[in-house]
Amino acid sequence: MWLILSDSHDNMIKIKHIPNIVEENNVTAIFHCGDFVSPFTLPYFLFENIEFYGVFGNNDGEKILLHQKSNGKIKNGPVTIELENKKIFLMHEPYSLISAEKSGLYDYIFFGHTHEIVKRRFGKTLVLNPGELCGWLTSKATYALLDPITGEVEIKEL
Repeated sequence: MWLILSDSHDNMIKIKHIPNIVEENNVTAIFHCGDFVSPFTLPYFLFENIEFYGVFGNNDGEKILLHQKSNGKIKNGPVTIELENKKIFLMHEPYSLISAEKSGLYDYIFFGHTHEIVKRRFGKTLVLNPGELCGWLTSKATYALLDPITGEVEIKEL
């Protein structure tokens, strides 16, 4: 199972749930679509034997330390990832969303920034914004669980 997160914005009350989510759902990969904000949140997203991919968001202030503390796994987006024979396009701000979606190149497109849940298909591509983990703007702290084999995705609320 893959865990897709975005916009955690230092909400440690919500972030501290991540290890339980990972364990209860046999998560094998975590994708964070940006706006971690501070490096002190990273221990709740990085696990041994679990793939991690992250991109910087517009509110990530300490980019150098976030990059270093993540062993270089948080990068300037967008990034293209190949995992389990799937091609993923990961970004924070959805500037290139429509082009990526229409390209037909990707199995999955994950993005954040808007704090709004998006779950749609365009051809073979699943376009997904898991909403905001922090819950600051919408009062809903959400994340997505994705079965990379079936493409089934479930939006969950903390």
